[in-house]
Amino acid sequence: MEVLLDTCARRRVASLLLLILLAVKAAAECSKPEAKENTVLTDQSLLLNTFSEGVEVYFECANGYVVESGSGKITCAQKNWSESDLICKKKDCGFPESRPNMLFDLSTGTLFGNVIRVFCDKGFQLSGSSYKQCYATGWSGSAKCNIVSCDAPPEVLDGRISWDSQDEPKYGEVIEYVCKQGFTLIGNSSIMCGEDGEYDSPAPSCEEVSPSTESPASLTDKTTSATRTVSPSKPGTEKILQTRPSVRSSVDKLLGTTRVRGMLTVGSEATTTTETPTTSSSLQEEHGGAVDTHKDIGYTPVIISVICVSLVGCIFALCLHKFLLKRKGSYDTREDLKPELLQFQNPYCLPDQALPMEQWTFIKNKTEIP
Repeated sequence: MEVLLDTCARRRVASLLLLILLAVKAAAECSKPEAKENTVLTDQSLLLNTFSEGVEVYFECANGYVVESGSGKITCAQKNWSESDLICKKKDCGFPESRPNMLFDLSTGTLFGNVIRVFCDKGFQLSGSSYKQCYATGWSGSAKCNIVSCDAPPEVLDGRISWDSQDEPKYGEVIEYVCKQGFTLIGNSSIMCGEDGEYDSPAPSCEEVSPSTESPASLTDKTTSATRTVSPSKPGTEKILQTRPSVRSSVDKLLGTTRVRGMLTVGSEATTTTETPTTSSSLQEEHGGAVDTHKDIGYTPVIISVICVSLVGCIFALCLHKFLLKRKGSYDTREDLKPELLQFQNPYCLPDQALPMEQWTFIKNKTEIP
C-alpha cells in the first residue's frame, strides 16, 4: 500500500515538472516573423511551427524584385526578432530582344511591371502582340514584323507586264507595263507596291493607234492635188490637165486649210478660177466635220505687232510733217515770188485785176513820200 502511494506521488511530481518546463519554454518563444516591403520568408523558414529562443530564419526578395544588399537573416532573442538588413529593388528587364524591322517605345521604362509598345518599320506589318510587359521571368508577349505584300498586278489587254513571279509583289517592288506594237500606253508605265498594301497608281491601259489620234504635226504635213480644166478656143472641145501634188502654202498653214481640186476653166475670151479651201479628211474626222479656222495662229501676234508699229510710225510722220510746215510758214518772207504775182499783194487791186505799169509806179512813189 505504501509502495502504491509512492508511485502515484512520483507521477504527479513528474507531470508537474513537465508542465512547468513547458510553461517556461512557451514563455521564451517568439511569434512568427512578419515580412517587410518587397520581402518574404524562405520556404525553409515557413516549415517551422515554433520559433524558440535563439532560432534563426531568413527572408528573401518577393517576386519581381532582386537583392540590392543584405542577407535577410533574423534571430529570436528574448521573444523579439532582430532587424533584417535585406534591401530589395525592382527587376529591370532591360532592352527587349531585337528582331528585324521591329521597334519599341521605351518611354514608360523597363522595370518590373512596366508595359512598352511594339511597332514595325515602314512597309512592314506587325504579327502578334503590340505590347510587352516586364515580368519576373522577363518580357512577355511575342511579336514579329512581316513585309507588306500587294495583290497580283492586274493584266493589261494588248500589253505585257514585267512581273512573272508566282509570289505577290512586296513593298517597294515596281511592275513595268509595255504595250504591243500599234498600241499606245495610257497612264503610268509603272506601278509600285505601297506601304499600305495598295499600288501607288492604277494600272495603265493600251489603246490602238488610229488616224484620228495622229499628232497635229502630221496633219500639217498633208498634201493636196489640184485638177485644171482648160476650155480651148474652139467650141465643143475641152482639155483636162492633172497637176502634181504640192505642199500647202504658208497662208493655208496659218488658216489650217488645204486646197482641194480646184477647177480652172479657160474660155475663148475669159478665164475663171475656183479654189475651195477645206480641211483635210483626218482633221474633219477629229473635229466632227467642223472647220477650225483658228488653228495654228502662231503668226497672228507677229502680224498684229507689225500693224501697230506701222500705224504708230505713220502718225508720228504725219505730226512731224505738219510741225515742219508750220515752222517753215512762220519764217517765209515770200521774197521768192515772181513779179507778176506781186499784184495780188497790192491792197488797191482786186485779186482778178492787174494795174498798168505806169499806175503801179505812181502808187509806189506816193507811198514812199513821208
